[in-house]
Amino acid sequence: MAASKGINVVLKSVKSISVRMCPFQQNMQSTREFLETINSKKIRTTNTNCEINVDVRHDNSEPMVDVLFGDGERLVIKSENVTAQEMLLKLSSMCSSKDQQAKDSAKK
Repeated sequence: MAASKGINVVLKSVKSISVRMCPFQQNMQSTREFLETINSKKIRTTNTNCEINVDVRHDNSEPMVDVLFGDGERLVIKSENVTAQEMLLKLSSMCSSKDQQAKDSAKK
């Protein structure tokens, strides 16, 4: 779980995360590390209602992470040439932005 070092991911605004990968592809290590990190107890407790789905295929398909937020917006990361840390940083920044928007609209 070294990929998550220093990255604070709060899944409060996330409805579901789908991870698709072919275990026989050489370029799927970062996707596996991302999945391991978001499945950690520390991150899972930030939103126990967030569904995490794993789709393991044997079709040489490109690894992919699909995040669905509570407001219906999606974040799709084709993770073939992306590190786990980069994926976690992007997810973290999107979650922070969504949380800030929710706080701002609650103040109005």
